[in-house]
Amino acid sequence: MKNKLAEHGLFIAKKGILFQLVTALIITLLAGIIAGQHSAISTAAGAVISILPTAIFSGFAFKYAGASKNELVAQSFSQGSKLKLALTIILFVVTFAGLNASPLEVFVAYVVTTASHALAMFRYGTK
Repeated sequence: MKNKLAEHGLFIAKKGILFQLVTALIITLLAGIIAGQHSAISTAAGAVISILPTAIFSGFAFKYAGASKNELVAQSFSQGSKLKLALTIILFVVTFAGLNASPLEVFVAYVVTTASHALAMFRYGTK
């Protein structure tokens, strides 16, 4: 049996991730048009650093729901947040060490993409 609370939360999280993907595509295309291929790669890397951990965290955060599964909800949320932090750090290291990406473009893309997710959660979470 599916939990309606978890399904609704996961649906909202998917909308937020979709909004992040659209934002990432737009800023990557703009960076490529304005500043070239290296800039687009750096921007795309920053966006991926925001999107991938958020998607994984969402899976953990909405795995369980309800008062009867209180301990499972807390445990899953904790595991998801730890994994999100670790993955974010690893992706930043790989981006700067492996791609030789431009820090300014990576961080701007990361912040814009993360902010777009927060705005989407505000927008869709209040309906």
